Amino acid sequence: MITLLLCAIGISLGQWQTRRAQEKETIAQAMRERAKLPALSSQVLFASLGSVYRRVSLTGHFVSEWPLYLDNRPLKGVAGFYVLMPFKIEGVDQFVLVGRGWQARNAHDRVNMPPLVTPSGIVQLEGQLHENFGHVMQLGQAEVIKPGAVLQNVSPAELAQKTGWKIHPLIVEQTSDLADGLKRDWPLLSDGSDKHRAYAFQWYALSLMAIIFFVVTGYRRGKTE
Repeated sequence: MITLLLCAIGISLGQWQTRRAQEKETIAQAMRERAKLPALSSQVLFASLGSVYRRVSLTGHFVSEWPLYLDNRPLKGVAGFYVLMPFKIEGVDQFVLVGRGWQARNAHDRVNMPPLVTPSGIVQLEGQLHENFGHVMQLGQAEVIKPGAVLQNVSPAELAQKTGWKIHPLIVEQTSDLADGLKRDWPLLSDGSDKHRAYAFQWYALSLMAIIFFVVTGYRRGKTE
C-alpha cells in the first residue's frame, strides 16, 4: 500500500512539473513569435486587448502624482520594489499601467522611498505587454490603493475601479531607458522549463525506485519463506 501511495505521489508530481515545463515552453514560443511583429502604437493599443507579449511604442505622459510600489520583488538577492505608474495615452482619455523598473529597498525604513525621477511632458515609451507583474502572497491586510502606496499586488482593473480611469487590462513592462535610475532587468516568464523537467525526472525516478524496492523486498521475502 505504501509503495502504491509513493508511486501515485511521484507520478502525480512528475506530471505537474512536466505541465509547468510545457507551459513555460509555450510562453517562450509565443514571446519569440510576437517579438517579430511590429510594435503596437498608441492608436491601436486598445483595439488589441489580446496582444499579450507584444511590443508597444506609446506616446503620452506619466501620471507622476500616482506612483505605486510592489513590495517583495527582489533582484539578484537584493530586496526591493517594482515602481509602477499610470501612463496617459496622448490625445485620448485612456491609460495603461506601466512597470517603470526596479529600485532597492531602504535597509532601515522599507517605506522611505528615494526621490523618483519622472520624465515630464510627452515621452515615447517602449515596452512589452504582459498579463500582470506576478503575484506574491498577501501578507496581512491589503494596503489601500492610493498614490505612493506600497502594495503586495495590484491589477489594472483594481486601479481603474479606484480612479475611474479607462485602463488597458494588460500591463506594460518598460524597456526604454528614460534616464530615471531604475533597473529594468525583468524576469523572463519562459525561464525554468529545464528545471521543471529535471524535477519531473526526479519524481518519476522516485516512483520507479519504490517499485524496484517493492519487487526486490518481495522477492527476498519469498525466498526466505
